[in-house]
Amino acid sequence: MEGSLTARDRVGIQDFVLLDAYTSESAVLDNLRKRFNENLIYTYIGTLLVSVNPYKELGIYTKKQMDIYMGVNFFELPPHIYALADNVYRTMLTETNNHFILISGESGAGKTEASKKILQFYAVSCPSTKLLDNVRDRLLLSNPVLEAFGNAKTLKNDNSSRFGKYMDIQFDHMGGAVGGHILSYLLEKSRVVHQNHGERSFHIFYQLVEGGEEDLLRWLGLERNCQRYSYLVQGECAKVSSVNDKSDWKTVRKALSVIEFSESNIESLFAIIASVLHLGNVTFVADSQGYATLNNSPEIHWLSKLLGIPAQVIQVGLTHRKIEARSEEVLSPFTVDQAVYAKDALAKAIYGRTFTWLVNELNESLADWYCASIFEQFCINYCNEKLQQLFIQLTLKSEQEEYEMEGIEWESVPYFNNKIICDLVEEKFKGIISVLDEECLRPGEATDMTFLEKLEEKMGGHAHFITHKLADQKTRKTLERGDFRLLHYAGEVTYSVVGFLDKNNDLLYRNIKEVMRQSKNAIVKHCFPSTEPDSKKRPETVATQFKSSLVGLTEVLMSKEPWYVRCMKPNEGKQPGLFDDVLVRHQVKYLGLMEHLRVRRAGFAYRRRYEIFLQRYKPLCPDTWPNWKGTAAEGVECLVKHLGYKPDEYKMGRTKIFIRHPRTLFATEDAFEVCKHELGGSWLYLSACVVLLATKIETCWRGMKARREREKRAWAVKVIKRFIKGFMTRNQPACVDNTEYLAFVRQNYLTRLKENLPKTVVDKNTWLTPPPIMDSLTDHLIYLYCVWLPHVQLQLKGLTSSIFKGTKENYPHSVGIPFVDTRISKYSVPVVKYDRNGFRPRFRQLIYTGSAAYLVEEAKIKQRVEFNNLKGVSVSTLSDNFLILHVQCEDIKQKGDLVLQCDYLFEALTKLCLVANKHNFIKVVQGSVKFDIQPGREGFVDFKSGQETMIYRAKNGHLMVLYITCMGSVVTYQAKRSL
Repeated sequence: MEGSLTARDRVGIQDFVLLDAYTSESAVLDNLRKRFNENLIYTYIGTLLVSVNPYKELGIYTKKQMDIYMGVNFFELPPHIYALADNVYRTMLTETNNHFILISGESGAGKTEASKKILQFYAVSCPSTKLLDNVRDRLLLSNPVLEAFGNAKTLKNDNSSRFGKYMDIQFDHMGGAVGGHILSYLLEKSRVVHQNHGERSFHIFYQLVEGGEEDLLRWLGLERNCQRYSYLVQGECAKVSSVNDKSDWKTVRKALSVIEFSESNIESLFAIIASVLHLGNVTFVADSQGYATLNNSPEIHWLSKLLGIPAQVIQVGLTHRKIEARSEEVLSPFTVDQAVYAKDALAKAIYGRTFTWLVNELNESLADWYCASIFEQFCINYCNEKLQQLFIQLTLKSEQEEYEMEGIEWESVPYFNNKIICDLVEEKFKGIISVLDEECLRPGEATDMTFLEKLEEKMGGHAHFITHKLADQKTRKTLERGDFRLLHYAGEVTYSVVGFLDKNNDLLYRNIKEVMRQSKNAIVKHCFPSTEPDSKKRPETVATQFKSSLVGLTEVLMSKEPWYVRCMKPNEGKQPGLFDDVLVRHQVKYLGLMEHLRVRRAGFAYRRRYEIFLQRYKPLCPDTWPNWKGTAAEGVECLVKHLGYKPDEYKMGRTKIFIRHPRTLFATEDAFEVCKHELGGSWLYLSACVVLLATKIETCWRGMKARREREKRAWAVKVIKRFIKGFMTRNQPACVDNTEYLAFVRQNYLTRLKENLPKTVVDKNTWLTPPPIMDSLTDHLIYLYCVWLPHVQLQLKGLTSSIFKGTKENYPHSVGIPFVDTRISKYSVPVVKYDRNGFRPRFRQLIYTGSAAYLVEEAKIKQRVEFNNLKGVSVSTLSDNFLILHVQCEDIKQKGDLVLQCDYLFEALTKLCLVANKHNFIKVVQGSVKFDIQPGREGFVDFKSGQETMIYRAKNGHLMVLYITCMGSVVTYQAKRSL
């Protein structure tokens, strides 16, 4: 970063903290403009990233750019969202704690794109395995699905998120992405049934109609014409030039498949989307008594088919309300207006609950905020107030912690505390939300205007609240009678109370819920469960639900380390290269950039670790150049004294230097640029010497390599000569010329013979034809293979039979399995050893020598048992493969008996009898086997029959082993310890 300071007049400063006039909005604006004009859209405020939407492709998001920013110091390269993503990731791994990135800004400022870039960076930079790649693919593909169902075209943005989302990505200890979780907040359900002029409903409706396959549309009862559906044409903007609904439909279908949504769930999902469109086309007419009747039999038919609800049930549900009169329930008919309200409420409920189901499904397979209108804008601005409050608290906290960690005295920072505004909105019994809920829930005729009157009554004297009635004459001209104005931290916002009560209630009649519970559509059944409490108590209002969600989000964020991305749009027209000073100034204010800058500049503008500062600026001091022998802190102290830093211009922390004013750093950097040019002359001579020395070293190295190559070739020539001589004299008696060749022939023959031995010991005619030198040995090899080895096997099998025949259930099945010769000549066998205390299984190797048995873990001897100290071996009569070695123990410090499990039980015990020369010390026991844990402590092994193989420690301290026998029964092995 320091290297770019020399061009600061042209391209601005990469970090606002280094602005001299850091309290001036104009200076901040000027720096943003300079960088924007040079296509430098990213700027830091410390570790906060400011991003200005360029509205054009800049070519700065390639794989090459990702590689450049991976593993690099945060301030070493120009500001970039990849730098922030990489620093968050590496800090998380280093400090092993949780972090969050909060992305905020106006609609159209690039928040969604910023979150995509971060996810794409992690997809490339994280460790790659098949499992991790699958997780990352799902995380990336969840975005187009969420955008289809949760985004819409607004006046400001063609892909505006109409819900808030918090995406949590989980990493393992190696840094691999292993899962994710999405929390959604305040979906703008009202957009399903109403859109302002120039806006659209959610993308998925238009994608389905424009891109859906013909067979699918025919099955859903839809036409390829958005103008045919009432819910899609209210904004008179069904077609958008910048949006390709057909292409986006294919992306969504592919994403749903990769995320592994089942085909039945996908069909149910699209059936719900189509049913909302059909529901929007349902119309009502008044009968002679003024009550609503249905006039759309085709639409009811399709609703019945897609939702799996009888048509008559739907008709009654849309035109009547169930009322409880004493102990009876009666159906009260709707007026046309009431029926339209009920229909729209149902459409919003179906879509809202389906969206929640979709998010949950994405979570099982594995902060973005928007501007709305009226009620939604009030909720979102309240959210922004809470996040600003959290933002300042966490920033102050991190700054204060760094100062304390470095031993620097903390100076208090003046800033605007927006707690007064948060309390105005959320305070219990007194805040706007409480007044709104009270007005929604009270009996009588409550309207939006009575709500406004209650606000005026309770908030009348508040400095941040004003209405037409409470305003002075000049201000009153800017307010309608149904408006109220709040002075947020970012400025004044005027709200119209029209629709506040209706949107806050968001009621769905109980009998309509009962209708939906009859649905055969799997997703609808899940969204309207029969287990849902049908309480007569009114549900929580939207504002209260949102407040509770926000409290939960705040708690989540407070438990993590914060990082911030502030997105800004340079103009309202989405034009590249156009920088609107008034619009950007407003965003600088409402994004809280000035507050954050003031906090970051609390005392010191610049801080760097001693090692980094010394490495860059050491040429400026003769004592530190070219190498400093002491500690980095001492070197920096020497350097700044030589540069003439005044005591009030810097402070020395424990690991960093803190510089108070940017001009001090600028002067240092300018001096460094001059120094580089002055050093250039002396470096020319030094460079020539280095070139000469490098040439000399290269010459010596090449000579050494050539000599080694010559020696290697000379050796190869000798070997080839000996081989040729050996081949030429191969039929002569052994001599110096053919010794090595004949040894090679013997080894080659034996290797081939090992791979091509006869299948049976009686076959003496299919042996490989030996070379002449092996003629004399072939008969001996045939004897060993066909006579001696079978004889040894028969001896061993006979010994095994004398011990186990008629006593061990699975002995007959071992008779036909030969003992392996490599384990017989030098015997070792893998076993599982069970701890005497706790019975934990541990993999070991059992090795026999002439005098003792060894239990080995890799190259470490865990226990040695002398054959003289081996009292005996116990096995059960059943088909298990356990053996207990009884060891003579006289000292309490000695280890006790061994409880082992061995897949080669008969072979291992037979070999033990031979090497220990003890043929009668193996006992085949029925029932229990007693063993010594240590001198004075005994354990028992019990054997029973059951139905499955299991090994576990029972509640009474026994180690239970269920083992399927060769006869179809099961053995239970149980070890018990006693004092």
